[in-house]
Amino acid sequence: MKCERDGLAPVTVDKIRWLLAKAYPLIGSIPIAQITPHEALAVLRKVEATGAYETARRMRSVLSRIFRYGVATVRCEKDVAADLRGAIAVPKVKHFAAITRPSEVGTLLRAIDGYTGHKVTIMAMRLSPHVLLRPGELRQAEWTDIDFEEEIWFIPAERMKMRRPHRVPLSRQVIAMLKELHEHTHWWKYLFPCLGKPRKPMSENAVNQGLRKLGYTSDQMTAHGFRAMAATLLNEMGEWNPDAIERQLAHVDTNQVRRAYARGEYWDERVRMMQHWSDYLDQLRDGGTVLRPDFRAGRKA
Repeated sequence: MKCERDGLAPVTVDKIRWLLAKAYPLIGSIPIAQITPHEALAVLRKVEATGAYETARRMRSVLSRIFRYGVATVRCEKDVAADLRGAIAVPKVKHFAAITRPSEVGTLLRAIDGYTGHKVTIMAMRLSPHVLLRPGELRQAEWTDIDFEEEIWFIPAERMKMRRPHRVPLSRQVIAMLKELHEHTHWWKYLFPCLGKPRKPMSENAVNQGLRKLGYTSDQMTAHGFRAMAATLLNEMGEWNPDAIERQLAHVDTNQVRRAYARGEYWDERVRMMQHWSDYLDQLRDGGTVLRPDFRAGRKA
């Protein structure tokens, strides 16, 4: 494979193969010279439809790389993916600012720990970086969703964006936070009851308002940005199967074959990954010397 000859890291090659597996069902049987921009766009739209906007962007980049190689080796006339720049731009309402630099993540976590707002908001802000849930899925969580014995947070399909049931492995840190929250709200239906109307879940803007009070603008960090933070750093660690990360983010793969071979949705790996992620966040929060994951000290070439 040319990527390997170019000296790309094995994890990068694996990610390229993973992306191409999503493209093959639509264009894999078409000679490269006959693939049209419309057909390439259909691949991107299929990924985009699952909400995996960053994956769609990377897909366009990989396709462009392949077409450029095709031009250089006289297999096709042009890079049709180049014509698709901007075609998969994320709608403004879906573009969520996120902090992804480890040092800045640590600063954010320390700021959250020092937040003096309402207890429910504090706990929502503290849990958000750890559980990778969408803000709506978090704020509407019910105590019946939490299984402390099995250490699982279960979200039924009707409360998931993609209308598929979802499970979150609970790290030790998350269990401790949930037990702390339980002391304050266990008599209500929701983990995060609305202040003044506790029979309803907290406001959809509560976490964002908390971030604003901490001094973060909407161009710097958002409630939804905690997911982008996790997706970026977990992928850069190079230790986790991209499918496991995507599944934990509850991004639905529209490829029926890939879903059939999901091997239990990578549950065991997700359990390890989520504990590792909480441990990593603790290191950043505590100000330890934690290098950016892809440049870890002591890593052998």
